[in-house]
Amino acid sequence: MAHRFPVRVYYEDTDVAGIVYYANYFKFIERGRSEWVRELGLDQARMKKEGLFFAVRKVEADFLRPALYDDQLIVETVPEAVTGARCILMQRVLRGDEVLFTARVTLVAVMESGYPAPIPADIRRLLTDG
Repeated sequence: MAHRFPVRVYYEDTDVAGIVYYANYFKFIERGRSEWVRELGLDQARMKKEGLFFAVRKVEADFLRPALYDDQLIVETVPEAVTGARCILMQRVLRGDEVLFTARVTLVAVMESGYPAPIPADIRRLLTDG
């Protein structure tokens, strides 16, 4: 099931032509992932105390159509796979039914040392059942 998060395009998100600057799509999908995790009930503050973090390992992005100043967008987040230390998400930015941007995002669980860590079973359950 897709998580949907609304985003309004502000002037600060655009270039001089009023088109969303490409790097801001990464901010939009980060917000979408953060809200998805929050709605799942995943306590990232607790994870941090336990020395476990999620880090972006890889992003495959496609810029399909431009978003414009004052557009109302939706960021969709859908989990594709959750394995031992990895979570792969498909994210899309839409204006109405029109797909503007897609990204396949690979997250990895890492310890404070920077080494990969297995995703704890309770967190894996939230990511797959949420």
